[in-house]
Amino acid sequence: MNRARFSSNRQKSQAFSQKKKPLIYTFLFIFALVPLLTASCSMPFSQRKSMETPPTEKGEKVRETDPKPGDVKLVDGVEYIYARNRRFQLTPYEPEYLWIRKDEYSPGMFESIMTGNKKEREEIERRMAKLEAELKEINSAPQIPVPQTVYSAPALSAPAVTYTTPLQQAAAAHSDARLKKRILVVPDMDETNCRSPYLTESATRKLTSVLERAGNVIAVDPSSINLAQDPSTAKAMDVLELHGIHAVIKATLTTFPEASPGPDKGGEPKLRLSVAIFNTDTKVLLRRLSTYTSAVPLSDEAASKAVGAAIEMIGDDITRTLESLNWFARISSIEEDRIILNAGRLSGLEKGDVLEVYSRGDQVYDKTTHQPLGQVKGSYKGEIEVYELFGVDAAWAKIRKSGAFSTTDLAYLRR
Repeated sequence: MNRARFSSNRQKSQAFSQKKKPLIYTFLFIFALVPLLTASCSMPFSQRKSMETPPTEKGEKVRETDPKPGDVKLVDGVEYIYARNRRFQLTPYEPEYLWIRKDEYSPGMFESIMTGNKKEREEIERRMAKLEAELKEINSAPQIPVPQTVYSAPALSAPAVTYTTPLQQAAAAHSDARLKKRILVVPDMDETNCRSPYLTESATRKLTSVLERAGNVIAVDPSSINLAQDPSTAKAMDVLELHGIHAVIKATLTTFPEASPGPDKGGEPKLRLSVAIFNTDTKVLLRRLSTYTSAVPLSDEAASKAVGAAIEMIGDDITRTLESLNWFARISSIEEDRIILNAGRLSGLEKGDVLEVYSRGDQVYDKTTHQPLGQVKGSYKGEIEVYELFGVDAAWAKIRKSGAFSTTDLAYLRR
């Protein structure tokens, strides 16, 4: 009986296996077909049409609906490049790519692009190399510049009229630009109707700030010299020369209707700024500058703005005048075979500079008018060479050509 039951179960199992074989074959066929279908999507013949698309040439019109990174298009005579937006990483709502003017495009803009598709990255690199080569060449088609709007603050005054009266212009050649001249800016007088008693002092500070911005002067505080007399006199300039001062600048403020010629004469008050520049080396008035602004300096704020505008008008002329001065330093001390100068790092001296030493000269006068013409150099005494800079503005120098030096001698940079 058991043998009959075993035989019956075996027959049932064989029948079930025969029914199951078609299902297994069907699943195996489906699994084999899926990779074939997937591989067919990346076959080269399926992308033949896109690969045969001709490359974009310079100036060619690109379809707006399907641009690619590195494409170039021409709009109203201006070339644009379809490039990555640098603000895309910071502001995600910005478009990832956009059209950029070719003359404003930087070749290094795509150096940080990292794409997962190797073919796409190679294509972009090829286009970037082509664009870099084109940028090095001179484009035959002129680029139309984008009009720029310049915003300027409303003018504080009417167009300036500057009066220049050169009296004794220095004829010497310019000294080395790295050597800075020491200047003394002092207020002269305040003849304005402004209520502030410190308007001229404020103008002096503003003028000093404007001149220091040029980088070729060192403004000296007048209180550090304790000069009791008018600094524009010959005797006072002798003292200033010992302190290493190259020029004295006196500022004068006045307000009067007659400052403006023409139909406005006698009308609203004008503020006038006059500047006199004295050379302490020659002891003469080097130049006088004057300008005015069409402003009513009745209040402190209006007067301050008018003064600032007037200084800006003549600041460049004062700087050019100071550049014509001869630079000099004075021997402060003599110790055996070395000399101390009252100029150094701050003045622009460097190690190895050679200076010629002269004694202080005499004043020369016009025999007819008896007016001073200037002070000439004294006798030549020798040469010194800077070998060490120390302190804020001092230097050590060694003697190259011996001479009977004294602490009142002046040293000029050898040309």
